Amino acid sequence: MKKRQFIIVASLAFIVVGSVMLMQFLAAQKKDIPRRPPAVGERWVKAEPVLYKTIETKVVAQGRVVSTAEVEVVSEASGRIEPGSAPLKKGQRFSRGDTLLIIYKDEAELALKALKSQFLNRVANLLPDIKIDFPEKYDAFVDFFNTIDLDQDFPPLPEIKSEKMKIFLSRNVLNDYYSIKKAEKRLKRHTIIAPFEGTYTNVLLQVGAYVNMGGRIGSIIRTDALEVEAPVENSQARFIRVGDPAILTSAGRHIKWKGEVVRISDFVDIATQSRSIFINVPLHNQAQLYSGEYLTVELSGDAIEKAMEIPRNAVFNYDEVFVVVDGKLKKRRIEILKMNEETSVFRGLEEGVYVVTQPLINVAENTSVKILEKDQPAKAENNRTGRTAAAQQ
Repeated sequence: MKKRQFIIVASLAFIVVGSVMLMQFLAAQKKDIPRRPPAVGERWVKAEPVLYKTIETKVVAQGRVVSTAEVEVVSEASGRIEPGSAPLKKGQRFSRGDTLLIIYKDEAELALKALKSQFLNRVANLLPDIKIDFPEKYDAFVDFFNTIDLDQDFPPLPEIKSEKMKIFLSRNVLNDYYSIKKAEKRLKRHTIIAPFEGTYTNVLLQVGAYVNMGGRIGSIIRTDALEVEAPVENSQARFIRVGDPAILTSAGRHIKWKGEVVRISDFVDIATQSRSIFINVPLHNQAQLYSGEYLTVELSGDAIEKAMEIPRNAVFNYDEVFVVVDGKLKKRRIEILKMNEETSVFRGLEEGVYVVTQPLINVAENTSVKILEKDQPAKAENNRTGRTAAAQQ
């Protein structure tokens, strides 16, 4: 039994060892198949010869329509609010010179008339003395007395040059006169007149409410003179000048307006690092604009001389580009003059050098390339010549 087991185990070991040796022998006899080297394809790039010219710059920004005047309506007197010629309502339009509202003024008017009556009495009592002591001024004071109307502002006093007459009139006449003029000014503060054509943007108190001196009543804006405030990057703002024309468009309304740059801020916003450009938009013969509306602003800036424009994505590492020299890519630094949304304006390369105008990914310097539309025509001509020769044979 043990002999039989030994024979079986020895046979299995012989088979395994023989199989391994046979495999090694066969592997040693196998010849390596020659591998074909990988084909190196031609790399084509878009490139243009450097040619400098004058580039017209344009700056595009988003701006908001703002009124040239935004005013808080504040009461300069105390009393009940009475209606004016325009309703005291949010969104209500009014014209220049309209009475916005009146602060109750009946008592103030009566008090002013009482002061005027007292003054008239005093002047009437002084006229005989003026006729005797200052006969050359008598007619002027009589005319002054006759032109006084209790419902109108006091006329100006006759011209006083004589020192003696100044002393004579200083006996309460001058003091009373200027006290009345002061009361007239105070009475006018009871009526608030619209300083421009506009609309109410906010109303805090209604007609019939009582307001104290200095109390806020509402807010108004001017609607016949609007401008657009457009924040522009500081690097772009240097190409813009006061007086430059501007085209404004509204995507929602599909309307265009013409404007002109009237102001450029002399400071940079800390948060956005931009400067505000203000464009005046005359509304004469143009569509109506509304305060708060957003517009796209296209500004015509200064022209850049001796420059070239290429796609922005062809520039990498901020100021580097690829050029083609003797069929190979080379890195070159350029001077960026202006960065647009899709293009870059630069100088710094020799004219005639081919600069790559497309983004290249995973490409190293000294890579062999061919230029589209420059090397292709010769290749196509060679192919046509070869086909013609084959046909003739």
